Amino acid sequence: MNTSTKKILILSSLCLLTFSAFAVQKSRIIGGAGGWNDLQTAEGVTTGIGRFGYECVQLATSAKEISGATDLFLSFEGDSIVDASGHYSVLSNRLVRINDAIKGKGAALCRGEGNGISVKGGKNAIFGRTGMVGSFSIEFWLSPSIAENGETIFSWRSSRNANSYSQYQMVTAGFSHNHLEWNFFNIFSGFAEKTVTLSGVSTIIPNIWARHTLSFDQETGMLEYCVDGMTEAVMFVTDNQHENGTVCDPILGVIADLDICPDYTGKIDDFRIETRPFIRENTNIYYTGNETYKIDGGRFTSHPILVSQAATLDAVNALMNVPEQTDVRLFVRAGDDCFGWTDSYPEWKEISSGEPISGMSGLYFQVAAELLPDGGGMTSPSITQLELQYTEQPLPAAPFTVLAEAGDGCVTLNWSYSLDDTAGGYYVYYGNRPGEYMGRVAAEGMSPIRAGNVTSLTVNGLKNGTIYYFAVSAYSRIDDSINGPLSGEVFARPTAKRRL
Repeated sequence: MNTSTKKILILSSLCLLTFSAFAVQKSRIIGGAGGWNDLQTAEGVTTGIGRFGYECVQLATSAKEISGATDLFLSFEGDSIVDASGHYSVLSNRLVRINDAIKGKGAALCRGEGNGISVKGGKNAIFGRTGMVGSFSIEFWLSPSIAENGETIFSWRSSRNANSYSQYQMVTAGFSHNHLEWNFFNIFSGFAEKTVTLSGVSTIIPNIWARHTLSFDQETGMLEYCVDGMTEAVMFVTDNQHENGTVCDPILGVIADLDICPDYTGKIDDFRIETRPFIRENTNIYYTGNETYKIDGGRFTSHPILVSQAATLDAVNALMNVPEQTDVRLFVRAGDDCFGWTDSYPEWKEISSGEPISGMSGLYFQVAAELLPDGGGMTSPSITQLELQYTEQPLPAAPFTVLAEAGDGCVTLNWSYSLDDTAGGYYVYYGNRPGEYMGRVAAEGMSPIRAGNVTSLTVNGLKNGTIYYFAVSAYSRIDDSINGPLSGEVFARPTAKRRL
């Protein structure tokens, strides 16, 4: 090797060593061109189209979620109209999905007689079995085009046997003189009147959304009809038609299909049947039922992001859209063992996009975001991308040479100092299979043994006649958890024989 070549190699080595002594700036992208498929939790949020056409995270619509009490729920949010509860199957559908909604982003348009939807209830559905019904509520949003007399929103017709003869049964809701009227015929067992009618007092206004709710409470016998949460009509279906009477239970006979909007022109949204009476919202909470987005917003959390030991999180840059009166709150946390993390441990720290972060280091980073709508629940912020900027500490280079000398029940290792000036000490790995350093028998402890800032170590307590394999790594003087790569492997077989 000529002199020039030697100089080049020496200079190259010095450059590498100098570079390794400095921390490395890195970044990690969440969202953006790669999308948002790797979130750990997402509550009250969904995806949409954000900046540059990339997928973004935004608030989910305020369409109510299903619960254990949900018997039927048609939200009209998806491309196809299905019962979200799974209790009913769609037999026929001529409703047209539209975007002009009151709840969420989707509603349905009915264009007159024969253009509604028919569903068939399963064995767990109210209208899919015979016998006693119990408490129930039926709720939907309407924006009629004309509200003409005779237009029908809800229709169930069947029969049941009573006293050895068949009785016709019917439950309907339709327009009568610009009001919505509910009729029950031969539904409530033991009630003096075969027909029970509840008629609203509010005039139905074309092209204006209104929420209609019918509720029956099995405990009290109260049958109530409400519009926009306000009582329109009420009666007690009891033997004396008063609150303290014996309740006349609703009983359904032969299983029959349920028709929704069989003769109606206009829009409908969020059609729901529940196996419980109507529950009014807490008036202390600023909720009117007309919000597009939930007032309390939504939140998502990333999976813990593996970086390197003792890395420090410097900043989070958010590419987002935050309209007036909306807000996005960002949170981060870090630690070395994410498997023990809970919702509140390690503690979350609130940060601002693009501003420096201090005191955040570890092997894992995690980021969360809360999205809050405007006060009227009509506008959502969105996040297209989160860029995590962090600093990784350099990994110290391994010793260039390692020598192993067998002794009686021991092996003595000698190695050269790491050429990396960030090294603060050394770990010695050992085991009895090549490349597998799982040793546990040494008097100095299990593998790896923390040798300290020395270049020689005798590993005692080994079995004579057994071959052992060794490697050495350097750890950082900044933090001994920052451990560099392993040196080349050496081996030795302890023996009681004296070397000459």
